[in-house]
Amino acid sequence: MPLFSTPTQFAALGLVLIAGWLLGLASHPGGKKWKARYLAERDAHGATRKETDLRASAAEQRAVEAEHENARLVKAAAAARVAAPVAAPVARTTAAPVSRDRDVAYSDGYATGRPGYASDGSKRGWFDFNQRR
Repeated sequence: MPLFSTPTQFAALGLVLIAGWLLGLASHPGGKKWKARYLAERDAHGATRKETDLRASAAEQRAVEAEHENARLVKAAAAARVAAPVAAPVARTTAAPVSRDRDVAYSDGYATGRPGYASDGSKRGWFDFNQRR
């Protein structure tokens, strides 16, 4: 059996519908507050977007300038003649320096920066615990 079958029930349904519309219109605040908030948010978003675009274009311009400077320096370095590097051994001090840093290791009293390597470039073996002097 259908929910609404008599004309009285349909009239009551229509009356409730119209009453709901009127109650909704009466309780509606008018929309001026929401329109003002929307316009403020739109303007703030536009300003943020414009600032972001300006920052992005400035960063892109700096990157292009850096690439041009890099290309100029590479060209200048290629044109310049460079002498062969001369490696001199580091002089040994009276006492072997002690380092507490893990990045710099001292072997045989020479600062090499590479743990397990002597100043002459030879590498200690796995079980070679004797110090080479």
